[in-house]
Amino acid sequence: MERLALRYVERFATTRGKLIAYLRRKVRERGWAGEPGDAAALADRMVDLGYVNDRLFAEARVGALGRRGLGARRVAGALREAHVDEADSEALAPVIEGQAMAAALTFARRKRIGPYGRGEADRDVQQKQLAAMLRAGHDFALSRRIVACAPGDVPEEDA
Repeated sequence: MERLALRYVERFATTRGKLIAYLRRKVRERGWAGEPGDAAALADRMVDLGYVNDRLFAEARVGALGRRGLGARRVAGALREAHVDEADSEALAPVIEGQAMAAALTFARRKRIGPYGRGEADRDVQQKQLAAMLRAGHDFALSRRIVACAPGDVPEEDA
């Protein structure tokens, strides 16, 4: 089981929780003969050796998802899905809040919404654009503000 763990952390950036889930799944899939060992203890050992660091993983994931234009709700969901500890998630909350406007504008640019649109959008199109921004995890007020912008009228990031 240690070889499985080493191979996994060698190939993928991961968290302690994801490593435990992976090891348990592999034990279940392979029908391990004999006592399979303690996945949590092995994951703790990988953390102690420095092969797994939940905080660095979370920081990298927050940055990557922000650069893709995803909002705070989607980022928080991704951290929960990756089994990031609640304390690490809360420590990164100010970073997520700080990049909210930049991420929303990035998403709007990618999807040609509001200030990055090709022309004035009618009400139905604006509702669809607002729904897309909400699905991407952005705050309602911020999404509405960006969708309402005229083409070429990019709002200030610090406002």
